[in-house]
Amino acid sequence: MQDTIPHSKKLNSDALKQQAVKVSKEITTQKDSVLIQKVEDDLLAAQVDEKWLEELYSNSLYDTIYNAVADISFEEVEYPELSTDVLKARLKELNAKTPFNVEYNPGLESVIKSYLKNRRETIQRLINLSAFYFPMFERELDIHGLPLEIKYLSIVESALKPRAKSRVGATGLWQFMYNTGKMYGLDVSSYVDERSDPIKSTEAAAKYLSKLYEIFGDWDLALAAYNSGPGNVTKAIRRSGGYQNYWNIRNHLPRETAGYLPAFLATMYIFEYAESHGFKQPKPELAYFETDTIHVKQMITLDQVSEFTGVEIEELQFLNPSYKLDIIPYIKDENYTLRLPRTVIGDFVTNEDQIYALAKAEFDEREKPLPQFFEAQSKTTYKVRSGDFLGKIARQYGVRVSQIKQWNGLRTNDIKIGQRLTLYPNNPNKTVASTTSKTITGKSLIYTVKTGDTLWGIAQKFPGVSADNIKEWNGISGSKLKPGMKLKISKG
Repeated sequence: MQDTIPHSKKLNSDALKQQAVKVSKEITTQKDSVLIQKVEDDLLAAQVDEKWLEELYSNSLYDTIYNAVADISFEEVEYPELSTDVLKARLKELNAKTPFNVEYNPGLESVIKSYLKNRRETIQRLINLSAFYFPMFERELDIHGLPLEIKYLSIVESALKPRAKSRVGATGLWQFMYNTGKMYGLDVSSYVDERSDPIKSTEAAAKYLSKLYEIFGDWDLALAAYNSGPGNVTKAIRRSGGYQNYWNIRNHLPRETAGYLPAFLATMYIFEYAESHGFKQPKPELAYFETDTIHVKQMITLDQVSEFTGVEIEELQFLNPSYKLDIIPYIKDENYTLRLPRTVIGDFVTNEDQIYALAKAEFDEREKPLPQFFEAQSKTTYKVRSGDFLGKIARQYGVRVSQIKQWNGLRTNDIKIGQRLTLYPNNPNKTVASTTSKTITGKSLIYTVKTGDTLWGIAQKFPGVSADNIKEWNGISGSKLKPGMKLKISKG
């Protein structure tokens, strides 16, 4: 970055002068604009503001990404399991292999020890989740030439919850505001929110962080700007007297951002030395490389996909978090994808026409008036109990998760104990207990599971048999099968 502002970059056109006048009228208490150069202004901050304004004008959309980081206490923490000397040595090793400034200071030591002492259970759960998410993050970061350690930023931002939403509306793993998400190509509509899509949101975050680093030339300041906006960082630079080190301007940043980088560095340290601190590195239930995507050719719900493939609805929701209503729409010139375990991709593609035909038939039926949904004898009110979730309730009453959400105006999968849900069971005369019978009446046969078999694929071999039937007859709760397993299949 040059020490002075290039003449070609001076904002001296009539249009921008008019904008400068407008800004000065609207914000009379702040003399922070670079549109009117002053001798006392900090040149570095002015250059940054100028470059950022160019970015904003060229895209015409802007909103700061804001996500509150919990108040961090820098008070001394008693944690004898980690000595100061050992921590200093490890931070020195970490500093040597990362472009971030991972230097020891008492404040960072307090944050690290506080996390290790008070957040062990949370950290272990995040380590478990990271086994699925980090490989896809690293791939996107590598493609864009960014430090792979930025993957830890997603933990500070969202705790690896794809549908996390902050108090100010920032959404997704990387906590994009609506306008910033649009600015970087993320689709947000009634059906879809790509801010929750792990791949697309990571790509957008990589582009945004690349631009911030290009502007600031420092990764610590780029992260601070990611959290609170470039303007707040340049104001902090000015108020500090022109310092460019995060720790020197931290007291001049918004409260949430002041704790942002320490939280990031503490997270990075703990994950890099997780095993040294007794954390386990388990194999994920489903690894990223064990999944693949297909482009949908017709509107379909995750419930329908679950029925066709035998994959539990909860697993499909985890793999496809950007579909707010569990419905994948089909829109011309838009590419919406369905992520599935690789073991069922072949079955889905091979039977694609049949699957879409069945899905369309069901949608056509739903679109017609269904008076039975509103008959008193078919309507049931269900009170949510401890341990309940939408998939479990849907299976109990023989309905779909998307239907429960539609009937009750639910936009997410979150339900609370004591909440009352309106349900319209397919057979209102059946009791809940009778829908989960695992007995076989009449004759049955034994099917031996082969390599590559799925519940849905096996069900297709026997007329009138569904994946749920096989699960009920054999006491199977999940969708995973092992070669050689013996399954009972009813002939009746």
